[in-house]
Amino acid sequence: MLNRVRFAAPLALALLLPILAACGGAATTAPTTAPVAAATDTLAPTAAVAATTAPAATTAPTEAAATTAAPTEAAAGTTAPSATTAPAAGGEALALPEVDPTAVTGNMITAGSSTVFPLTERMAEVFKEDGFTGQITIDSVGTGGGFERFCVAGETDIANASRPIKDDEIASCQSIGREPLEFRVGTDALAVVVSGENDFLTELSLEQLGAIFNGDAKTWADVDPSYPAEAIQLFSPGSDSGTYDYFVEEVLGEDDAKLQASGAQFSENDNVLVQGIEGSPYAIGYFGFAYYQENASALTILTIDGVEPTEVTAEDGSYALARPLFIYSDATIMSEKPQVASFINYYLTYVNDEIIEVGYFPASVEALNGARQKWLDAQ
Repeated sequence: MLNRVRFAAPLALALLLPILAACGGAATTAPTTAPVAAATDTLAPTAAVAATTAPAATTAPTEAAATTAAPTEAAAGTTAPSATTAPAAGGEALALPEVDPTAVTGNMITAGSSTVFPLTERMAEVFKEDGFTGQITIDSVGTGGGFERFCVAGETDIANASRPIKDDEIASCQSIGREPLEFRVGTDALAVVVSGENDFLTELSLEQLGAIFNGDAKTWADVDPSYPAEAIQLFSPGSDSGTYDYFVEEVLGEDDAKLQASGAQFSENDNVLVQGIEGSPYAIGYFGFAYYQENASALTILTIDGVEPTEVTAEDGSYALARPLFIYSDATIMSEKPQVASFINYYLTYVNDEIIEVGYFPASVEALNGARQKWLDAQ
């Protein structure tokens, strides 16, 4: 087609020139430029297409190729955190202003849930890896202990929690001039586990689990006659733990009197519980999913009512012991200590990049957007 275009114009001119000369029109030499220009215009779109694969020597096709590439660059830019935007619609993630950890200064203190501890610890690690040079103190003292330090003593900047804050804790916060802000950061599927040496148990109903931990079942044979007639050894987080509160509410109907009298071993340190359960084939206990995942080779996780804890079953609620995870702070703290606001921003922006590896499950887009909007509203 190119050859046809290139040679058609000269051939037409060759045939026309004698006729034009015979008419005596000397000024007719000017149109010789116009047909050539027309031929060049015809070729330009072809050159622009070629330039998308190999740069052309002419300027115009190169500019056309650059214009073609621009939408690709814009699409790639949408993966990076952007400036503050209006609330996201539907399943779209709400972006927060980008944080530069190298520009953040100052220290901060966070304390609370042993379940949220490894997640906050990981977010602090990556914050430092990205350039933050201040100090982040993270204490694992249980959710209740964390709220005590945040709402009563007023000595922490962030509280980690594996349950929502209670009304009396809110009142304590308000009495010292703090208005607690709740930020959803993930989802945990509470792991009910036995030792890897246990060869008779893989599942329980929620009712059986309640009978075990309220002391109605003293031996495994009391749970099921086919199980060994051996005493059940109970391991549980302590009463300052949000995990304990959640378990008591969901499994024991909010009555922990029998559990407290059962002879169970209590500890706020989940690693102590892991070690105790590993040590006996007749032991059973519960804690956050991350501690099971970290010790999966030595433990067996039980299905509850036939449902295994996974990301899907935790999010859709089919696993009976799924629960939200939170961090709490206060708008005044975030204003007076910009490093706290920056860290929470960073936490909410990148938590889903880290949470699976830590051992928990992402919160829904809607829940995480709600937390991000609270951060924006606090500024």
